Amino acid sequence: MSARTLQIALPTPDVTTDFATTIGAVLKPGDCILLEGEIGAGKTHFARSLIQSQMAVPEDVPSPTFTLVQTYELPRGEYWHADLYRLSDLNEIEELGLTAAFDTAICLIEWPDRLDELMPKSALRITLALDPEAQDGRIATLAGEAYRWDALIQQIADTYHD
Repeated sequence: MSARTLQIALPTPDVTTDFATTIGAVLKPGDCILLEGEIGAGKTHFARSLIQSQMAVPEDVPSPTFTLVQTYELPRGEYWHADLYRLSDLNEIEELGLTAAFDTAICLIEWPDRLDELMPKSALRITLALDPEAQDGRIATLAGEAYRWDALIQQIADTYHD
């Protein structure tokens, strides 16, 4: 299966919020977004924006840094927002119930490298990095299996490229 990749500039936090909202609009149970990037790259901002865009009345979406997982019942289904930074063993992922959630929920995973071989193959990988050209900007690189993510990646390419 072939993968498709795209790199886009997100010059402001508001553009990042719009980007997250665009992605959130097409997600369905069983979809997984893997959020990669250094500390401060904007992973939690992206996840928070995406989750809030799906709420009828936006509410606080705390970072799951210490709780490891936050879940939300939303109109499109259950959302799991996980921050795996503090995990040290694959058994902890099973204990959280995360692998079962991959089949039934919409999952947003920060620090997905901790998943190792448990990483869903059909996930959309979004890598965020600071943009040296824009003070509050980010560069997002998307990669996903073409059969699942091609239409979304094309929509994003049409929307966010000049």
